[in-house]
Amino acid sequence: MKRFACIVFCLLLFAACGNKSKPFVPNRLLTEQEMIDIMTDVQIIEADLNYQKAQEREHRDSIDARPKDYGKLSRDYYSQLFGHYGITDSIFSQNIRYYTERPALLERIMDSVTQRLTREQTTSSTQ
Repeated sequence: MKRFACIVFCLLLFAACGNKSKPFVPNRLLTEQEMIDIMTDVQIIEADLNYQKAQEREHRDSIDARPKDYGKLSRDYYSQLFGHYGITDSIFSQNIRYYTERPALLERIMDSVTQRLTREQTTSSTQ
């Protein structure tokens, strides 16, 4: 989650310093719904990575195995995510930039992501 927030912040900063005369449009523009789906999965990936890191720190003394390579694990997760949606990391980055330059759209997307995650968490906790 922190990594994602940092990425979004950097993209916002980059967009703010960019040339405003010609708006950026990615080679493949993902729809808002596609971005909601992808960003929901990004949040789940980041939560999982953070959970695994916390578990490893908490149980460091009782675990005999070598620490996980979270950089590799993160790359693997994102590779699977991008493959699932038929995109590349470049397409994803371009779309993050596009939506970052349109804060109202990005806010609507992130609100939908939050609502979906809340709904899924509520559903899974009642089962």
